[in-house]
Amino acid sequence: QVQLVESGGGSVQAGGSLRLSCTASRIGSMNGFMAWFRQSPGKEREGVAAITSDGNTRYADSVKGRFTISQGNNENVVHLQMNSLNSDDSAMYYCAATPQEWSGRPPLTTAAYRYWGQGTQVTVSS
Repeated sequence: QVQLVESGGGSVQAGGSLRLSCTASRIGSMNGFMAWFRQSPGKEREGVAAITSDGNTRYADSVKGRFTISQGNNENVVHLQMNSLNSDDSAMYYCAATPQEWSGRPPLTTAAYRYWGQGTQVTVSS
């Protein structure tokens, strides 16, 4: 069982930045892949960025060049640095993880992720 706890959400003006963090509670190393998804009211949950234990990453086209996903001091912590935020980035952001080795770039589909956090709200005002 893996519990995921997100932090760092909040309100920011357009053009600003936020940093989200996710900590996975698990005995031993995660040794898998983790990701951030987001969901706005009335829309489907979409993948934002993902990272493997080896550091391979994948980004949604809409955030490339603005968001950066990275590992913390250990494989159980993942950060999402979000810069140049705009109103389209407003959403509930969810951390997701699968404790399974993955070769290459990680997936950004909801079906690939076994565990989910409760979410943290990001609101960007124009």
